[in-house]
Amino acid sequence: MRTALFDYDLPAELVASAPTEARDGARLLALGEPPEPAHAIVGIRDLIDLVPTGALVVVNDTRVLNARLLGHKVGSGGKVEIFLVRRAGPQAPGVWLALGRASKSLRAGTQLTLGRAAGLRGEILGNDPDEGLLRVALACARKDEGDGDGDGDGDLDAAIRREGAIPLPPYIRRPATEVDEERYQTVFAREEGAVAAPTAGLHLTRAMLSSLAAKGVDVASVTLHVGLGTFSPVVADDLDDHAMHSETYSVPAATADAIAAARLRGAPVVAIGTTVVRALESAADPTRPGHVAVVSAQTTRLLIQPGYPFAIVDALLTNFHLPKSTLLALVCAFGGHERVLAAYEHAVRSRLRFFSYGDAMFLARRPHCPPETP
Repeated sequence: MRTALFDYDLPAELVASAPTEARDGARLLALGEPPEPAHAIVGIRDLIDLVPTGALVVVNDTRVLNARLLGHKVGSGGKVEIFLVRRAGPQAPGVWLALGRASKSLRAGTQLTLGRAAGLRGEILGNDPDEGLLRVALACARKDEGDGDGDGDGDLDAAIRREGAIPLPPYIRRPATEVDEERYQTVFAREEGAVAAPTAGLHLTRAMLSSLAAKGVDVASVTLHVGLGTFSPVVADDLDDHAMHSETYSVPAATADAIAAARLRGAPVVAIGTTVVRALESAADPTRPGHVAVVSAQTTRLLIQPGYPFAIVDALLTNFHLPKSTLLALVCAFGGHERVLAAYEHAVRSRLRFFSYGDAMFLARRPHCPPETP
């Protein structure tokens, strides 16, 4: 499908640069079906009324890494920024694939001091030929070499959490603050590994989850570690020609069982965010329609666009996405291309807030049909 069909006009002032004062303070655009109002704007707390009794809500429990490390080159003192993308693998503990920025190129052998309190040391090992990223070896820096009072290499993950900063999306043009340390994580964040938040989940509070449970709604989780590719623009004229980014995901047995139980009682599966949709649809079991397989740390490159036959997800809570993006294509596939773009136009006219810290939309899946426009 042509990428231009997923474009829309967005005034720059509607891009949310900060979270709402309260986590559940966003507005919600609820898409109905005739003869109901097509677009009703309510508060995010009204999601509790929109989710049917007995439904299964699925969240993404990934946790955003404190991936942004500022520091200096040892010797020259030149400033450097390292952006951790993911671990190189279990065979290379302490080695990360990362983006790097400095006044001069970061060559193999360059030694670094990194972190808010210079609590990490690093070494550039070179470039990864397959990923186009730097390979960086990290270790905990001692307070004074040889005094034994520093962290040593005992708990590198804890040091990264302490020394690094939350990586805000590129369209939020300000440094991260203490507010972001809390609000750019979901309340159910557990499995560390993402470099961007599953933003629809940012709206949910523990009180909202308790209210859903009191209504008889079950809550299950998947893990999909959101990668840098989520911000990659689609440059191809046709989505079929887009090189879809890969992300690691897991679907535990408890979630597969919860979906099977929902099918037995005829209850809908409600995804909190497009990352949950990608994880569940990637795990769809072809031998059991409507069910998912148990998956552990597998990679998905699933690209969803209009015409995709959804197998698992029945309703979706999602934020408003970038023009010409694969995320907007997914939502259009789920809710209908014309219907979703009309909702986006309504959101712009209503001055809703867009992107990661913005407002949200709730919609049910349209029946499978071929792409509306070739």
